Amino acid sequence: MKEVNMAAPVSVDAFLRAAVSEDAEHRDDGLCVVGIFGKSSTQLGVLKESLVNTLADKHVFSVFGGGDEEGDGDGCGIQALYDPDNRILYLLLTSVCDGRRLLRACRSQSTSAGHAEAQDFWKTLERQHCLRLLYLFSVCHVLLLVHPNHTFDVTYDRLFRALDALRQKALPLIRAAVKDCPVSKEWKVNCRPCPPRLLFFFQMSGSLKVPNGSESGVHPDKPKKHSPRRRLQHALEDQIYRIFRKSRVLTNQSGNCLFTVPANQAFVYVAPAPEEDPAGALLAQLRSNCALSEHDPGAVVTGPRRYQQMRRSTRQMTADYASVMASAQPVGDCTLKEFLWQHVELVLTKKGFDDSVGRNPQPCHFELPSFSKWAQVALKIHQVLSGGAEDDSTEPALRAQAQLKVLDGFMDADAKFSENRCQKALPLAHGAYQSNLPHNYTTAVHKNQLAQALRVYSQHARGVAFQRYALQLHDDCYKFWSNGHQLCEERSLSDQHCVHKFHLLPKDGESTDVDHNPPILNHNSRGRTTSSCNCGRKQAAREDPFDVQAANYDFYQGLEEKCCGKLERINLPVFQPSTPDPSPASDRTPRPLCEADGERSKEPSGGGGGGGSAQPSHTPGDTSLSLALSLGQSTDSLGPYGEGEASGEGQAPQKRPSLADRQPSTVEYLPGMMHSGCPKGLLPKFSSWSLVKLGPAKWYNCHVGLEQPGFLPAASFLLPWDLLVRSRSDDDPSEAQDGGASSWPTPNKTPASKRGGVGGPGRSRRRDDTARAYVGFEYEDGRGRRFISAGPDKVVKALGSSGAKEPAGRVLNADMPLYVPAPSQGRGVKAHFAQLVRLFVVVPDAPLEVTLSPQVQPGPPPCPLFHPELAEVTLPPDGVWVLRFPYAYATDVGPCYPPKENQPLANYKVLRGILRASATNTQPQ
Repeated sequence: MKEVNMAAPVSVDAFLRAAVSEDAEHRDDGLCVVGIFGKSSTQLGVLKESLVNTLADKHVFSVFGGGDEEGDGDGCGIQALYDPDNRILYLLLTSVCDGRRLLRACRSQSTSAGHAEAQDFWKTLERQHCLRLLYLFSVCHVLLLVHPNHTFDVTYDRLFRALDALRQKALPLIRAAVKDCPVSKEWKVNCRPCPPRLLFFFQMSGSLKVPNGSESGVHPDKPKKHSPRRRLQHALEDQIYRIFRKSRVLTNQSGNCLFTVPANQAFVYVAPAPEEDPAGALLAQLRSNCALSEHDPGAVVTGPRRYQQMRRSTRQMTADYASVMASAQPVGDCTLKEFLWQHVELVLTKKGFDDSVGRNPQPCHFELPSFSKWAQVALKIHQVLSGGAEDDSTEPALRAQAQLKVLDGFMDADAKFSENRCQKALPLAHGAYQSNLPHNYTTAVHKNQLAQALRVYSQHARGVAFQRYALQLHDDCYKFWSNGHQLCEERSLSDQHCVHKFHLLPKDGESTDVDHNPPILNHNSRGRTTSSCNCGRKQAAREDPFDVQAANYDFYQGLEEKCCGKLERINLPVFQPSTPDPSPASDRTPRPLCEADGERSKEPSGGGGGGGSAQPSHTPGDTSLSLALSLGQSTDSLGPYGEGEASGEGQAPQKRPSLADRQPSTVEYLPGMMHSGCPKGLLPKFSSWSLVKLGPAKWYNCHVGLEQPGFLPAASFLLPWDLLVRSRSDDDPSEAQDGGASSWPTPNKTPASKRGGVGGPGRSRRRDDTARAYVGFEYEDGRGRRFISAGPDKVVKALGSSGAKEPAGRVLNADMPLYVPAPSQGRGVKAHFAQLVRLFVVVPDAPLEVTLSPQVQPGPPPCPLFHPELAEVTLPPDGVWVLRFPYAYATDVGPCYPPKENQPLANYKVLRGILRASATNTQPQ
């Protein structure tokens, strides 16, 4: 049993759980427990394991640490080595304070871990180390602190104060665990057999290596009273004692302390420096082992006689064996074993430690347990402190782990410094966030101020708590913003955000309520513009709209009764529900823009259709044809106007549209506006366009212009558009009919003057196959100022009463911009734009067919092309027609905002080919 236990040190958990049986003659003998902990150097050799080899007189641990176990998963473990001959149990604590364990922990740490993760990793290892140390201080009689140099590490003072505080927190848990163990009442109350005595082992560095007597020039038979090493030990004892007394780790009453130190005995041992020759050190170790086997007596002696016999055998060792680190001593100095045995002998003889000082020292409790009693208590304490318990002790182990937070104030000085720095930086960051803030602000302002606050915070905050307090700063700023300072994020169709704080929209029939939390309000951007009605004869102020219906329908419907409600119009088809609760179309797959345009270009031309309104309609054709046109079945509106191929000459016959294409849905409606990407078979609930008739063709006077409010001076004249009308007696079917070409009169025919025509008095005599129409693209800015455009970049300027001189061919043969800079800018820096809002067309009383097919691109590609519900509308003759364009453009995805200052206006345009004219008296084919 002796050889097995000495040769194979095991973990303390496995040692306590194993059924260790002793001989009957030693069953009642006392057991002295010696704990060894501390630090090891980064050299290859292991210091604490070599000390155990020296104290046990056996080669248990490898000199180079090859027999080191992996230990626990947390990098900290206790190994047990039982010496039954001397009745000593060695408990060796290995942790990250040892070089090999530290290297293993560094390798296990992830390279991608941040500072906070690394700090948590090392803090966890340090906490587990403290728990193992507390276990040693609870079950050991003597503790040996090992340090790799001769300088006392003052961080032990902080460690011992933390252990003392942790022990006071864990005492109730330990008492509950050992209350049923067969030990004395004092042990159950104090949770330890006695206040352990702490001894210190220091290793002298090479620079302070003490020479032998012959090398120092002193005769070996006449040594000095105290060697330099002995004087160093005394100095270290005085220093350690003063430090611990100042910090109150040691007090007069040793029973209340974490540990004690003897008052009249040496408790510091300084070992000489190791040999510089590794081979010589190994040979010396081999010779020492051989010498031990030669001088080992056959009879086993225990107790004081064993100690005296060991001292005599030590004096008889050879000079080579005396050169080993733990045994080679100058004359007058004791060995490590002698240093330790003078304290162990007090335990084995049951004298105990009387380390209390002062006037009235109180005696300390002391108990020398047998092996079985000590094993029972040690197993219970190990289950509580190490978390290796069974099911019934899992809760105490978790409660002990929860008490580890008491260590934070003692052990984690870096984290405490970081906490203080980050807490001081938080008010500065909050001040940076709230500086120059309006009462309500948007998400963009919040993110900008938060970035400024984080910048100020990063200038002052340091340490591992940086990230945690940065997240707290983010949460605090968000709470401040959302607590009554959040601005409504809804933006109007003109890209202006709502000025109200976060609110709810009123439901149908619900009134606004400012006192509600959150308040119930309508969107308002505080933006007001001046706009004209459908026909342009009346202007009114309008609020900045937030939805398409308010922008393109509700405002103009409000002016219908005051102005243009009684005018003739061409009604555009809208959704007609057949169920009381229709729903918007969903899960639609919009057609690509190129595909939609291609289908439109291949479909045959036809007249426009009218709606079902009570107003008089001028749209020829049946309803089914108008519905088909509303679904995109029309001719290509991009073709040149005035060509004589409107009858379909030279085109292949097209397939008749199916019933699904011609009949719109009466259950689902189109949620947005009509555009080229919309699916077929859907109509919107309202039309964003308007087509009204101001009066007959003679209503417009070319010498006066449009007599409507808001026009700039001399900018209300329409552009003349000369069209060729085919003569009834003319049999040539190949004559061109475009208004830009002139034709020669027929021989032997005198052209008659067209009295009362659109040319008016003062004009030269015209041929009977020529008619004059008028076209005007009207632009209007936000202040209600209007003008007619003479080209993509020109405003109409009429001098005198002669009217406009520019022909309409320029505006009809080019893409007209949807937005142009306003002629007179305001005082501000921001540029103002005028938007194309109306198209005036004066159709003369002549055999003409004028086709209207507008297509608007309100943004850069891939913006779709918007068009009315009737892609093509044929305007009846003898009338002044007004096409009102939408005020805003939007799809089911979102609105198409007006251009910014740095965006090119060429992407916002009305495609050419908006008007097309042809004669109605063509010869049959």
